[in-house]
Amino acid sequence: MFEKLFKLKENGTNVRTEMMAGLTTFMTMAYILAVNPNILSASGMDSGAVLTATAIASAIACMMMALVANKPFALSAGLGLNAYFAYTICGQMGYDWPVALTAVLFEGLLFIVLSLTNVREAIFNAIPKPLKIAVSVGIGFFITFIGLQNAGIITESATLVGLFSPKAMLADGTFSTAGISAILALVGVVITAMMLIKGVKGYMLYGMLLTWLLGILCQLAGIYVPNPDAGYYSLIPSAIFAMPASMAPTMFKFDFGFIGSHIGDFIVMCFSFLFVDIFDTLGTVIGCASKADMLNEDGTFDGIREVLLADAVGTTVGACLGTSTITTFVESTSGISEGGRTGLVSATTGVLFLISLVLTPLFLTIPSFATAPALIVVGFLMMQQVTKIDWTDLVDAIPCFVAITMMGFAYSISEGISFGIISYVVLHILTGKTKDMSVLMYILAVIFILKYFLI
Repeated sequence: MFEKLFKLKENGTNVRTEMMAGLTTFMTMAYILAVNPNILSASGMDSGAVLTATAIASAIACMMMALVANKPFALSAGLGLNAYFAYTICGQMGYDWPVALTAVLFEGLLFIVLSLTNVREAIFNAIPKPLKIAVSVGIGFFITFIGLQNAGIITESATLVGLFSPKAMLADGTFSTAGISAILALVGVVITAMMLIKGVKGYMLYGMLLTWLLGILCQLAGIYVPNPDAGYYSLIPSAIFAMPASMAPTMFKFDFGFIGSHIGDFIVMCFSFLFVDIFDTLGTVIGCASKADMLNEDGTFDGIREVLLADAVGTTVGACLGTSTITTFVESTSGISEGGRTGLVSATTGVLFLISLVLTPLFLTIPSFATAPALIVVGFLMMQQVTKIDWTDLVDAIPCFVAITMMGFAYSISEGISFGIISYVVLHILTGKTKDMSVLMYILAVIFILKYFLI
């Protein structure tokens, strides 16, 4: 059955590899089940309902990706987009969360139209191959930064960011929480890297589980001391099973009346969601497809329309159930790095999201320092593609450098793409090398420039 649905042999894989990849992907993104309800609850939404909606919407979107696109990309509520939902629309702008949920619904519906009419596919194909490679490398930089932050290895400091200090943590009493977490993450990186070097199948999943186990041993020995007030919880599950909360408080809670009375503000909301989602998704798909060697010689990607359609349907379904924008997750690269190549990966991840509804206490116990090593190692693997960029061709290489660095330093895939495209177009115009550049690249550059002045 799996062979017929997902064409495993044709893609050079098997059921065990795909399911292991799906489990690995889920483990690296399970944090969203805790983070998304926490962020959206700041808007007044019921956190229990949001958790259930997030899990079910993620499962549906993953299944859509599996059955329609047959690609190993997993989806869930996008970080950044949920923060815009809660802290900008409902916080700074002061609107009720049903208004923001309505904007997400319209964004999803518009996304479906754009996907079916090939607009998003055209944008994907218009991006030159060197920039596509740079996006993949930039995502490697970005995801490594996320892993280092999640582990507490890189922290806020007087220089904006800095390395954690065991000495300072011993002095202020945080070593038994933040300090041990950071050290365990570093140990986890070494463990995962060694298994990668030795060619151990399932090395990322095993790395996460072993790092978590080391944490449990540290807690039992009194080296790691939970401090919930500081965000450091027990590493030992207090329970395994729990009944999921009802989605009734958030399901189909739209405010269509707002559109007629505040049409201008509503359009800005929709466009903001749409813009970030389009280019975050395109960037993630480019990175994942490049990592999986799915890009064609000319940089195009077979099946891009189906991938983007699955993403758009996920957003629409998520809004109906009561959660923010559902999008393709960059953590999909962890499963791809395990050898995942088909929709069976995303199907497995989707099933695990459903299972998580009754295993929430178990999955929510997985600490971020245990998943951080996988993200860091994936970042290394994605950065390897930097050698495919021709660094002697400065007109192409400089925009690639801009895209890579801005993705990490601006903490945004879409901003990296934006700056990469603007610099690419400007340099090619100034040097007269515009012969092979798509007209759409000019349009995108103008839109990006206007975005920074108008939004």
